[in-house]
Amino acid sequence: MPGYEVIGEEERNATLKIFDEGGVLFHRSFENKRKHFYVREFNSKCQDYFNSTNCSAVSSGTAAIKCALKAAGIKPGDEVITQAFNFIACVEAILDVGAKPIICNVDENLHLDINDLKQKVTEKTKGVLAVHMLGLGGPILELKEYCIKNSLVLLEDACEAIGGKVNGKHYGTIGDIGIFSFDFAKMITCGEGGLTLTNNDVFGTYIKQYIDHGHENNPNLERGHDNRVMPGFNYRMTELQATIASVQLDKLEGLVEENKQRYMILKDSLESIVHVRGEFESHCGSYDTFIFKVNNIDTRERVIAKLGQLGFGTKILPDAMEWHCSAYWGHALEETQVDHSKKTLEYLEKSVAIPIFVKNTLNDYRELAESIFEILKIDE
Repeated sequence: MPGYEVIGEEERNATLKIFDEGGVLFHRSFENKRKHFYVREFNSKCQDYFNSTNCSAVSSGTAAIKCALKAAGIKPGDEVITQAFNFIACVEAILDVGAKPIICNVDENLHLDINDLKQKVTEKTKGVLAVHMLGLGGPILELKEYCIKNSLVLLEDACEAIGGKVNGKHYGTIGDIGIFSFDFAKMITCGEGGLTLTNNDVFGTYIKQYIDHGHENNPNLERGHDNRVMPGFNYRMTELQATIASVQLDKLEGLVEENKQRYMILKDSLESIVHVRGEFESHCGSYDTFIFKVNNIDTRERVIAKLGQLGFGTKILPDAMEWHCSAYWGHALEETQVDHSKKTLEYLEKSVAIPIFVKNTLNDYRELAESIFEILKIDE
């Protein structure tokens, strides 16, 4: 989660440049008062970085999910399968388009359980919303093959794993539409913000229009003179957000490498004594969180106490499970979906997630690993 850690002079200078050039914060028009269109430039930059033909910066990761569902044609009466270890925005967005969220469990490595997913597919199933949780990718290649075979749209939420890759391709580019978030706790941040990407021109055009009240956004016409081709919403990113996100994107590769060094110190030190969350072959995550499973709640609490003493804390597990496990979402889901999530909850309750901070040194992580090892050794 190092995005906010590395905000500095580059981001400050980029934002000041907007005001020096006229202070236009809207994404289009006012050509005589500006020198740049920063949202457009950020979209183009993302297309190059992710090797994607259609990128649309939006106001949040949640907005990106909603836009992806709408572009994919998900409608009332449809079912969309997503996983129990997740962020609640996925279920909220499915409900918001009138569809029904169907929950599948995760496996012991906290990745989407594709075998459980297959049991949930019905004639009403129209899509899968797969989520790469906490820095490591799920079974996206197998899932893509299954979705193609069964004519299901695959939406790939990489909000928590931007910078990760499988077989050299970025997370978010394997599915039909990729989804990213730039909120305060993500690998790169502009406070709030998000992105959709796709190589499907129909989906890409729909999203560009939907996020701006249905405007066709013809660059040759003044806003207000182009056509509205559909009902839409305001999910636009501002110029200010785009300047910050652009600078942060330049830092992403370096941040992933810094994360990995710290992650591997913990993994190499602890995997002989505890179950460390597994990573699929040919995957390289963003490594912003290190997760391992303990034998009991007492051990978990002792590890958490030590993390607090050393100034590290935890990330989501266990401190924010209510936001990230559908077993707690009875206000939004049918009782059967909540009950089905309890297997995932059992895995999560015995898991500890340590955030990776790039401002902590490699030696800090060596000392942390030694401290955790001693606790686990006693409880072995």
